[in-house]
Amino acid sequence: MTQVLRPIKDIFDPASYPDLLVGLTDPDDAAVWRLSDEQAVVLTTDFFTPVVDTPYEYGAIAAANSLSDVYAMGGKPFLALNIAALPDNLPAEISSEILRGGAEKAREAGVVIAGGHTVNDKEPKYGLVAIGFVHPQRIISKGGLKAGDVLILTKPLGGGVTTTAVKQEKADTAHVAEAIEWMSRLNKIASELAVEFGVRGGTDITGFGFLGHAMEMAEASGVSLQIDFAKLPFLSGARGYAEKGIFPGGAFDNKNYFEASVTFAEHLDEPSQMLMFDPQTSGGLLFGLARGKLSAFETRAQELNQPYWVVGEAREGQGIEVR
Repeated sequence: MTQVLRPIKDIFDPASYPDLLVGLTDPDDAAVWRLSDEQAVVLTTDFFTPVVDTPYEYGAIAAANSLSDVYAMGGKPFLALNIAALPDNLPAEISSEILRGGAEKAREAGVVIAGGHTVNDKEPKYGLVAIGFVHPQRIISKGGLKAGDVLILTKPLGGGVTTTAVKQEKADTAHVAEAIEWMSRLNKIASELAVEFGVRGGTDITGFGFLGHAMEMAEASGVSLQIDFAKLPFLSGARGYAEKGIFPGGAFDNKNYFEASVTFAEHLDEPSQMLMFDPQTSGGLLFGLARGKLSAFETRAQELNQPYWVVGEAREGQGIEVR
């Protein structure tokens, strides 16, 4: 988001747009525009090249990923538009399956896809423009963490190494199925839970990896984070692929950019550290919950069959410590 905003920061003066609650000055997972004291609109877009070999699942994952930014802000998506770039020689049945996967995932979310735009390209790309509603006083943002909050993660990590193994034709079938299941899972219930329990600081874990997005929140909130590595969840095959060095290029970019702000426990080896920089596609939510609400949250999450992991806490200070 920062790279997108840099060329336009001198063109649009934030003071001229008082109803733009999130956007120019505070880049986050989505833009938020206030409609009234009771309602604001959340707007986001995302698309990417295939992460799996099956077109229907690719479409579903891309749609879930696009809707995730609305959920990460505490919003409820209701409307979307397709964005697709498809090769001329791509069989029509494959294109149809990509769009069908996206449409059925959107319908599962209670979202209607009301059109979109398609262009020709050498490599398939697909995603959504997604629009949702949020109460202006209940927005979840990267800057909303408070010292003392416990950190909740709602999906396991390791999607990047697993999908890279798919591209290298080194992935186990069971591991691929597990990754697809998690990447296709909507963050809908996780978001609703966060809103129900008054969460104000959160994001979703995508291209910057767990530590990259955690660092974004720590810096925006003016806190430090302590992460318990042993409590982090990983996909079944992630560790094995990491030990073989099967990482997407983005993992090394994330490490180079964010590692200066991270202190690792001495016993954490390189595969363990790299897994925390692994870029995710349609990852889970990471948010801060007031410690006093944790017991009630756990009960409610179990009632709704919402997976969650308590992976650390926010503290006074700066940076991230991984124990």
